[in-house]
Amino acid sequence: MEQMEKTKRTLTGQVVSTKMDKTIAVLVERRVVHPIYKKYLRKSTKLLAHDEAGECKEGDLVAIEECRPLSKRKAWRLQRVITRATEI
Repeated sequence: MEQMEKTKRTLTGQVVSTKMDKTIAVLVERRVVHPIYKKYLRKSTKLLAHDEAGECKEGDLVAIEECRPLSKRKAWRLQRVITRATEI
Protein backbone atom coordinates (compact mmCIF):
# COMPACT_ATOMS: atom_id res chain seq x y z
CA MET A 1 0.00 0.00 0.00
CA GLU A 2 1.48 3.37 -0.95
CA GLN A 3 1.85 6.08 1.62
CA MET A 4 -0.01 9.31 1.01
CA GLU A 5 2.14 12.38 1.45
CA LYS A 6 0.64 14.88 3.87
CA THR A 7 0.04 18.36 2.57
CA LYS A 8 2.35 20.80 4.26
CA ARG A 9 0.81 23.53 6.36
CA THR A 10 1.16 26.99 4.80
CA LEU A 11 0.86 30.30 6.63
CA THR A 12 1.17 33.91 5.51
CA GLY A 13 2.73 36.70 7.51
CA GLN A 14 4.90 39.79 7.50
CA VAL A 15 8.70 39.71 7.78
CA VAL A 16 9.76 41.59 10.93
CA SER A 17 13.47 40.72 11.06
CA THR A 18 16.20 39.67 8.62
CA LYS A 19 19.20 40.12 10.93
CA MET A 20 20.08 36.42 11.08
CA ASP A 21 21.98 34.53 8.39
CA LYS A 22 19.56 32.64 6.07
CA THR A 23 16.75 33.09 8.61
CA ILE A 24 13.77 35.44 8.73
CA ALA A 25 11.33 36.17 11.55
CA VAL A 26 7.72 36.18 10.33
CA LEU A 27 4.81 37.64 12.31
CA VAL A 28 1.67 35.56 11.66
CA GLU A 29 -1.66 36.99 12.84
CA ARG A 30 -4.88 35.04 13.31
CA ARG A 31 -8.37 35.94 14.49
CA VAL A 32 -10.03 34.00 17.33
CA VAL A 33 -13.45 34.41 18.93
CA HIS A 34 -13.54 35.15 22.66
CA PRO A 35 -15.47 32.32 24.34
CA ILE A 36 -17.63 34.58 26.56
CA TYR A 37 -17.81 37.96 24.84
CA LYS A 38 -18.00 36.56 21.27
CA LYS A 39 -15.71 39.30 19.97
CA TYR A 40 -12.88 38.69 17.55
CA LEU A 41 -9.36 39.07 18.94
CA ARG A 42 -6.12 39.25 16.96
CA LYS A 43 -3.48 36.84 18.19
CA SER A 44 0.02 36.89 16.75
CA THR A 45 2.93 34.45 16.66
CA LYS A 46 6.50 35.10 15.58
CA LEU A 47 7.97 32.14 13.65
CA LEU A 48 11.47 31.64 12.31
CA ALA A 49 11.71 30.53 8.67
CA HIS A 50 14.61 29.44 6.48
CA ASP A 51 15.43 31.86 3.63
CA GLU A 52 18.23 30.19 1.66
CA ALA A 53 18.75 32.95 -0.93
CA GLY A 54 18.29 35.87 1.48
CA GLU A 55 15.71 37.44 -0.84
CA CYS A 56 13.35 38.84 1.84
CA LYS A 57 13.39 42.33 3.31
CA GLU A 58 11.59 43.64 6.38
CA GLY A 59 7.97 44.42 5.63
CA ASP A 60 7.52 41.80 2.88
CA LEU A 61 4.37 39.68 2.93
CA VAL A 62 5.47 36.04 2.59
CA ALA A 63 4.08 32.51 2.54
CA ILE A 64 5.94 29.94 4.65
CA GLU A 65 5.52 26.17 4.76
CA GLU A 66 6.16 23.65 7.49
CA CYS A 67 9.27 21.47 7.20
CA ARG A 68 11.49 19.28 9.35
CA PRO A 69 13.22 21.06 12.27
CA LEU A 70 16.27 22.91 10.94
CA SER A 71 17.38 24.23 14.34
CA LYS A 72 16.00 24.62 17.86
CA ARG A 73 13.32 27.20 16.89
CA LYS A 74 13.29 27.01 13.08
CA ALA A 75 10.89 24.52 11.46
CA TRP A 76 9.46 26.60 8.60
CA ARG A 77 10.75 27.30 5.08
CA LEU A 78 10.09 30.31 2.84
CA GLN A 79 7.70 29.26 0.09
CA ARG A 80 7.29 32.52 -1.84
CA VAL A 81 7.20 36.29 -1.48
CA ILE A 82 3.64 37.52 -2.01
CA THR A 83 4.24 41.30 -1.98
CA ARG A 84 7.42 43.30 -1.56
CA ALA A 85 7.77 46.08 1.01
CA THR A 86 7.61 49.59 -0.40
CA GLU A 87 10.85 51.51 -0.13
CA ILE A 88 10.76 55.15 0.94
